[in-house]
Amino acid sequence: MRGFSKAIIAGNITRDPELRSTPNGASVCSFSVAVNRVYRDSNGEQKEEVSFIDCSAWGKLGEMIGQYAKKGSGVLVSGRLSQRTWEDKNGGGKRSRVEIVVEDFNFTGSARDNNSGASSSRNDDTSSNIPDDIPEGEIDLSDVPF
Repeated sequence: MRGFSKAIIAGNITRDPELRSTPNGASVCSFSVAVNRVYRDSNGEQKEEVSFIDCSAWGKLGEMIGQYAKKGSGVLVSGRLSQRTWEDKNGGGKRSRVEIVVEDFNFTGSARDNNSGASSSRNDDTSSNIPDDIPEGEIDLSDVPF
């Protein structure tokens, strides 16, 4: 049987994405997404837990995320799970990390929801991380290859 992995998360970027290039020139963007979950415990008390999910995006998608995404941006991310292992630099043995290798990325919410402020509270700042060069009006879908 062939394996399959797919992860879909929605949350907020925890820090400004880091865009870099590999030695062979490939672009890769690394960022982390905070995913909140609200639930009730056995006593009926409402609780909240936060998971921090590491993500990496390669090529043009990574470049786009590095250019437009900011800390606090609401995002919807989907991709495959990837586990990396390495030797600890201090001789502490093997280390491991699971991350999402991004295949699809979307901003969520309105421009006001995606402000670049460090706090999660809304304010009257009109600056936004939504790009200004998105065309207005109808988009011709005849060039889409599917």
